Amino acid sequence: MSSNQKKKLIGLLLVFFVCLGSLSTPFQSFASFPEELRLFTGQQASLQLTMPVSAQVTVNNPEIVKVNGSTKHSFQVDLHNPISLESYKAGQAEMKLKLFGKIPLKTVKVNVVPDLKVIPGGHTIGVKLKSAGVLVVGHHLVTIADDKKISPGEDAKIQLGDLIVKINGKPLTDVSKVSELVAAAGENKKPLTLTITRNNETIELQVQPSYDVADKTYRLGLYIRDSAAGVGTLTFYAPDQGVYGALGHVITDMDTQTPITVGSGEIVHSNVTSISKSQNGEPGEKRAQFSKESKVLGNIEKNTSFGIFGKMAELPDHGLTKEALPVAFAEEVKEGPAQIYTVVNGQKVEKFDIEVIHVAKQDFPATKGMVIKITDPRLIDKTGGIVQGMSGSPIIQNGKVIGAVTHVFVNDPSSGYGCFIEWMLQDAGIMLRPAPTTITELKAS
Repeated sequence: MSSNQKKKLIGLLLVFFVCLGSLSTPFQSFASFPEELRLFTGQQASLQLTMPVSAQVTVNNPEIVKVNGSTKHSFQVDLHNPISLESYKAGQAEMKLKLFGKIPLKTVKVNVVPDLKVIPGGHTIGVKLKSAGVLVVGHHLVTIADDKKISPGEDAKIQLGDLIVKINGKPLTDVSKVSELVAAAGENKKPLTLTITRNNETIELQVQPSYDVADKTYRLGLYIRDSAAGVGTLTFYAPDQGVYGALGHVITDMDTQTPITVGSGEIVHSNVTSISKSQNGEPGEKRAQFSKESKVLGNIEKNTSFGIFGKMAELPDHGLTKEALPVAFAEEVKEGPAQIYTVVNGQKVEKFDIEVIHVAKQDFPATKGMVIKITDPRLIDKTGGIVQGMSGSPIIQNGKVIGAVTHVFVNDPSSGYGCFIEWMLQDAGIMLRPAPTTITELKAS
């Protein structure tokens, strides 16, 4: 056998053993062994390398995390058996594994955060939201002569989605005040100076009102709106902080799809009167009633990508439980059975079976954290799957709150997206944000 043939044979053998090793349990365990781990205080975790050797484990802060129940800084462990970790207080610790006490094998950074529990919701709520200014939702033409029409606002480069926060330097909080200011400016032949928020930037534009000969009044040629209302689902209530979270997705203006900047708002009791069932290509909806006299449950302080948040004094009636449940970090969520809490009739919260069929790896806040599928025949029979108004329904897995329903797949209403509860808790201000270290047609539900 020639030298080149020997080299090729040795290369093929090396490739074979590498491939064989990559399929082995120790190799797979080693590859999946985390470099970072997050735990709540009092939480336990189990890590496994499945290697038939012993190693030296060193823990720099055993008062924060105990390994295999030991309070020692350094000791031997058998890597063939699972390594257990138990957190005792908030802080950071580091666990190092070395073969023969010298060869570095693995280092795991453990971040322990204060224990956090919330009461899952599922209640249907009415949402009344007022924007922090007046939103431009369209342009229209003003008839200034029998044969001439213009839009002063459009000519002044005012765009759909612009938020008018001041007129002539004075804060604008009520859409009803605009007509008075427009009329006065028109009579005095003076332009209005509009302070506008656009794409997180503040700009000033001037617009001269025009007299509409058909309506006999001065107009800007703009359609404007300062409020929104609808129904959704309460996700959680944190009794220790007096804070709630709901919806699981941002509230946008129905015409411009622009996220609404919160000026003020409230959530109120709501009663589900009927349900339009979802069908392929046509998501259904909850029909619910609430009025001016409906009991106010809380205020609205934030409207973010992960829902609405604010203060709430107590959990609403008709809930499934008043017991606070632990929450799960994003990396704890697994594919498999789970449940959602939601209302399909009146105000009674019920539990329904679902399946988490896909979990996205998200180290930082992002929507579409998981794909869920309704498996409960009772819910399928009642709603056809996920319907609008169900967004915010809490998702429970293995006794922990893991997220909320957010969207329905238009072409498969039995399935949809959910977001991780961790991101909602961060936006609610009750969980600290960590330091920075397939497309399917859908509709918000």
